[in-house]
Amino acid sequence: QVQLVESGGGSVQAGGSLRLSCVASGNRYWLGWFRQAPGKEREGVATINKGGGRTYYGDSVKGRFTISLENGKNTIYLQMNSLKPEDTAMYYCAASTRLWPRFTESTDFDYWGQGTQVTVSS
Repeated sequence: QVQLVESGGGSVQAGGSLRLSCVASGNRYWLGWFRQAPGKEREGVATINKGGGRTYYGDSVKGRFTISLENGKNTIYLQMNSLKPEDTAMYYCAASTRLWPRFTESTDFDYWGQGTQVTVSS
């Protein structure tokens, strides 16, 4: 069983930055962030493996977002810079127990946090 607790969402103006945190307990191979805006499908944002040596980023956030892992605290972070209004969504921390999940497929992730809202105003 994996439990995930997110924090760090909020409201910011376009061009600003936010950092999301997710504390994880339990065994998993990958931890990551998905987001879902009203009326849209859940989208894979960034994923990192258990050791922190492999990462994946969605095309829409490459170069702006950075995922990192603090192993001693079982915590992942999502540093979000140069935020745009289209980044507005509910952001979810997710965990996969698969060796190689499809990073864009939410169905390959077994456990989910409660979500944290990010709102970017223009």
